[in-house]
Amino acid sequence: MIFGLLTLLCLSGFISPPIALLLGLIIANLSGHPFLEFNNKATNILLQISVIGLGFGMNVNSALTAGKEGFIFTVASIFCTLVLGFFLGKWLRIEKKTSHLISCGTAICGGSAIAAIAPVIKSEEKQTSVALGVIFILNSIALFLFPAIGHWLDLSQQEFGLWCAIAIHDTSSVVGAANKYGPEALQIATTVKLARALWIIPVALITALLFKNKSSNVKIPYFIGLFILAMLMNTYIPQTAIVAPYLVSIAKIGLTITLFLIGAGLNFNVLKAVGLKPLLQGVLLWAFIALAALFSIIYFS
Repeated sequence: MIFGLLTLLCLSGFISPPIALLLGLIIANLSGHPFLEFNNKATNILLQISVIGLGFGMNVNSALTAGKEGFIFTVASIFCTLVLGFFLGKWLRIEKKTSHLISCGTAICGGSAIAAIAPVIKSEEKQTSVALGVIFILNSIALFLFPAIGHWLDLSQQEFGLWCAIAIHDTSSVVGAANKYGPEALQIATTVKLARALWIIPVALITALLFKNKSSNVKIPYFIGLFILAMLMNTYIPQTAIVAPYLVSIAKIGLTITLFLIGAGLNFNVLKAVGLKPLLQGVLLWAFIALAALFSIIYFS
C-alpha cells in the first residue's frame, strides 16, 4: 500500500530524484520492497528509456563539444582507477573477481559496467551482489553530496556536469545530480557519461584476456545509440520540437521512479552483505577519482 502510494507520488513529478531515492531507502528498511525480485530488471529498463528521452532535450553540436572536452579525462581516469583498484584489492586481500568488479563499476558506469563484466569473468552471484551493493551505496550518497559540494565550490554548470559524469558511478545518479544542478550541467553530464559507458567494450575485452575467458560475450549498451538518434532528431528535425518537451518531462519522471526503486532495493540485508573491506575499496577508489577529477577540472580545464 505505502509502496504503491510513493510510486504514484514519484509519477506525479512533484518530488525531485534525490528525495525519491531517500523515500526508497526509507521504505526498503521499514516495510520492504514487495516486488524485490523484479527490481533490478525494472530499474535497468526505466533508466535506459529515461536516458533516451533526455536525448530529445539535447543538441548534437553542444554534445560533441562536451564529449571532446571529457575524452582525455575519461581515458586517464578509467586507466588510473583500474590500476589503483587492482593494488587496493591486493592490499585489502579482497577476492580478485569482487575487487575487479568494484574497480570497473567505479571506473566506467557503475551497475551497468558490473552487469557487463560479471559474465566475462564468470563471477559468482555473491561476488556480483557485493560489487553492486558497494556501487549503489556510494551512488546514493553522491546524489546528495555532489550538488552541495558543487555549490560550495561555486562550480559552473559546465564544470559540475563534467565532474559528476567522471566521478559518480551510475548513470542514474549522474543524471539526477546534474539535473538538480542545472540544464547545461545535465546536457554535459549525460553526454560525457554515455560516451564513458562505451568503454565497457574495450575494458571487457581486456578483462576476458586477463581472466583467460576468451569465449565470453560482451554486452554492448545499445540504448546509447537510441540516445544519439534522439539528439539527432531534436537537432535536425524541426517537427520534433512539438513533442520534445513532453518526452523530456516524461524521461525526468522516469528517472525519479528509477532512483526510488534503486533506494527501495537497498535494505539492511544488502548493506550488511557488502562487508567492510569491499566498501573500503569502493570509498578509497571513489575518493581518488572524485578528487583527481575535481582538481583537473578546476586547474586545467
